Amino acid sequence: MESALVLTSDAPSATRALGRVLGSAARPGDCLALVGDLGAGKTTLAAGLGEGLEVTEPLRSPTYLLCHEHVGRLPVLHLDAYFAERMEGLLLEGLAARFGEDVVLVLEWADRLTEWWPRDRLEVVLEAVDATSRRRLRFRPLGPRARDLLRRARTGLLAAADDGGKP
Repeated sequence: MESALVLTSDAPSATRALGRVLGSAARPGDCLALVGDLGAGKTTLAAGLGEGLEVTEPLRSPTYLLCHEHVGRLPVLHLDAYFAERMEGLLLEGLAARFGEDVVLVLEWADRLTEWWPRDRLEVVLEAVDATSRRRLRFRPLGPRARDLLRRARTGLLAAADDGGKP
């Protein structure tokens, strides 16, 4: 069983590089659940995920729109549950039916409305280490698909963390 992986990012570019590695390793049906306080780096990590998934436009926070759909190597649904009540309304109206084997699901504020998210997901908890740009990222697989994603990405994640996010 794959255990959690904990890495430190020294700058937003390093956080983005970690996201790029995860996006490159993602397959249809994968779910990445990003958790952290405001300003922890969830959207920066998501932007890197988009690069790794070769989306045609940058992933930006969908906070006020709740959901962005992106085209890339794989279709991507990027959701933001910061406004939990609004998101739940959208999910009730049928958005949850889009979660499936053909898309990669990227969830920001994934600690909200957890009953709606796929149980098999890679949870990434981001937290500030200090008053600088340093972040601790804890990658925790919650199911066999998520364990497989973390296994595929592990070497690249370790290399990106050692490299400090250099392209």
